Amino acid sequence: MAMQRMRLKLGVTVVMVNLFIFILIFRHSGQDKNGHHKVRIPSAPFWSKLTPPLAYWNRQQQVVDIQNNPVLAANYSATDLRLTEDSLTSDPCTQNMGVTTQVKDYNSLPERFKDFLHFMHCRSYPIVLDQPDICEEPPFLLLAIKSQVSHFDRRQAIRQSWGRAGVIGNQTVVTVFLLGNATAWDHHPDLSFSLRDESLRHQDIIQWDFRDSFFNLTVKEVLFLEWIQTRCPGARFIFKGDDDVFVNTYRILDFLKGLTEPKARDLFVGDVITEAGPHRDKKVKYFIPESLYTGKYPPYAGGGGYFYSGEVAARLHSVSRRVLLFPIDDVYTGMCLKKLGLGPERHKGFRTFDIEAKYRSNPCAYNSLILVHPRTPQQIIQIWAWLNSPDLNCQ
Repeated sequence: MAMQRMRLKLGVTVVMVNLFIFILIFRHSGQDKNGHHKVRIPSAPFWSKLTPPLAYWNRQQQVVDIQNNPVLAANYSATDLRLTEDSLTSDPCTQNMGVTTQVKDYNSLPERFKDFLHFMHCRSYPIVLDQPDICEEPPFLLLAIKSQVSHFDRRQAIRQSWGRAGVIGNQTVVTVFLLGNATAWDHHPDLSFSLRDESLRHQDIIQWDFRDSFFNLTVKEVLFLEWIQTRCPGARFIFKGDDDVFVNTYRILDFLKGLTEPKARDLFVGDVITEAGPHRDKKVKYFIPESLYTGKYPPYAGGGGYFYSGEVAARLHSVSRRVLLFPIDDVYTGMCLKKLGLGPERHKGFRTFDIEAKYRSNPCAYNSLILVHPRTPQQIIQIWAWLNSPDLNCQ
């Protein structure tokens, strides 16, 4: 027993001596010969200048990122941080001809890219048709459908089926259709009088005065996010989709009502695409030239349709001001989500690339799904009738 006590005392003594030596060495290392504390100065800046990317969009977005980071911006001059336009917005919107010398293969690009590049800094356009009181009672679910002026039959089919506004499943649902302007440049007939009649009758048309083209769907996205904050900030959830999809509104409401509060707050659900990148084949609708963008796309939900919370909508609206417009709207939304540190959630009920042909005439195939794309107006009405039939038995 005495031997154990001696060993314990010896062990404690050794530990204390080692601790004392460590303290002396630590204090000495921070002092110079005169006993003064040393100031360690880094040999190089912690944040170094970034190499400008060759692709036009990446280069301009890098400048925006630096402008919004005061630590990085301190290493750059005013000339370094100058965009081809003075800001992300221009109101009134004027054509930016500077891109003709900023994009290396500008002259060989398709016309739709030249048009996009000339106006990609513009994101403020006059509203032509509005429904300022449509969310007077904040809805549980806001259905926002991207449409075009001439798509009267698609809008009417949606009104008569899955987009019927009112109370569904004890929850308030509001429907709006999002339109741009059909211009003579695109050889559209003048349907403005018919559209105004439709708007007066149904009071669900939102239209802005911009060219309604495929590349301008991103403009429609940022304008809609602005509209939500001014006209419908109390919407609990938002579904946003195309006018050629069938949506099972009942399944969306069932899904939303079962969410916990934390889950609902950061909700963004759809048919998620990951590890994707730009198409380089000029014949493909989604072609993006290397002179415009390089790198992978962030995870994004296919633009056929997805839904998200009102809180996420407000955050998307805020962060979108720091993300340059991109020609593909669903990719752009994925970029904004990445800026927020959010990722879209995949749901197997979204079938943006359709279901197997053998199941398309089976009513029960649609009973558990949320979205199927594409469908004609006639098919939309037929599927809705199937799901509302009292004789439907999918056990």
